[in-house]
Amino acid sequence: MDLNEEIRKIIKIKDDMLINSLFDEYHPVDIALEAEDLEDEDLETFVSLVSHDNMALLFESAEDDLSARMMAYFTDDDLIDIFAHMETSIVADLLGVLSTVRRKAILSSMKSAEKNTLKMILSFDEESAGGIMTTNFIALKENLTAEEAIKKLRAISPETEIIDEIFVTDDYHRLQGIVTIRDLLVSNAKTALRDILEEVDFYVYGTDDQEVAANLFSKYELDILPVVNSNMAILGVITSEDIIAIIDQEHNEDILQMHGVNADEVYDSTWFDSFKSRIPWLIVNLLTAFLASSVVKGFESTISQVVVLSAAMPIVTGMGGNAGSQTLSIILTSLARGELSLKEDYKLIFKEIFLGLFEGAIIGILAAGVFVFWHHNIYLGFILFLAMIANMIIACSMGFLIPLVLDKMKIDPAIASSIFLTTFTDVFGFFIFLGLATVFLPLLI
Repeated sequence: MDLNEEIRKIIKIKDDMLINSLFDEYHPVDIALEAEDLEDEDLETFVSLVSHDNMALLFESAEDDLSARMMAYFTDDDLIDIFAHMETSIVADLLGVLSTVRRKAILSSMKSAEKNTLKMILSFDEESAGGIMTTNFIALKENLTAEEAIKKLRAISPETEIIDEIFVTDDYHRLQGIVTIRDLLVSNAKTALRDILEEVDFYVYGTDDQEVAANLFSKYELDILPVVNSNMAILGVITSEDIIAIIDQEHNEDILQMHGVNADEVYDSTWFDSFKSRIPWLIVNLLTAFLASSVVKGFESTISQVVVLSAAMPIVTGMGGNAGSQTLSIILTSLARGELSLKEDYKLIFKEIFLGLFEGAIIGILAAGVFVFWHHNIYLGFILFLAMIANMIIACSMGFLIPLVLDKMKIDPAIASSIFLTTFTDVFGFFIFLGLATVFLPLLI
């Protein structure tokens, strides 16, 4: 019997012991995936049988849509009890799914300390460093001795998961540095933390985009990253475990947006949601296609006299598009990691120009050779060779410049770059190839 059948069988007999035993046998993620397919009535029965500590595991593993459905079946007091088993950052995410009225009602019923922490997290954008941080960390005052710090850790460490790194602050909660358990154990008992701390090399502000944090983790292989406010007071931390999901999310968003798809669309979105997500960019693509088509129309006379040109045109524009996409992929990846900027790295365009020149020459020779063999006209091959070089240079240059310029203009380069790139390679590819063909027309007829 598979998990789906087990869940449906237990719902029918309404056995809470059996339903909770599933959490010992299966991962909460797998249970959440099966719960997504339950009808509302079955889902209500299901969550009513699950213990609050297991519901906490289920909420941590569920997507927002499922979480919203499940929370509707609990009273505010029940949710507060479930939230007590969860990390504050995840609770903040769940509260963000609720209506404003219910969120305020739940917050007003919480203890002051929990309420203030959640309000602070909720004040940040959900895709900012503050929005993804956890407040489950240890911070000690710099005037404590190593002995006092160890005593403090014994008292508070059962309440936190992060005890390897201890942050050190001043009397105003401003971050001063970091010490490890090993530092405390090998230091003289009377040594103050300020004398053994190490400076924190990397941190992010609560308002920074989550992508900034992800880039720091990727570049410097960090395990933990403190989140501070403008006064350098520590607000929370982001761990490497937290950031894995963020990196995956950012990567998926970029891939979808590069192809003109809304980042919120998933494989089982309704047909209408998918339609709304995709149609705007298809319309934009249509407009750019008309622009390229108008260029071709301007050379109708040339094409009518040398019909074989119509067979070669897609090769020039297609290869230009492919070359430009290669450059575009590299630049978008580097931009996402914060490694590139137009101001500092504009000279790298010369590398792309040379790449376009040499790639165009190689591909141009191969394409020209095939067309000369097919049509026995060396001038057609020569035109194809020149057009391929020119369009490859344009493609590589634009693949480099477009995302950098868009980024400078505060426009997401992942969304718009590919459309502009296609426009350039198609319009200039057709124009250069057909323009050269028009110049050498007497030699082609």
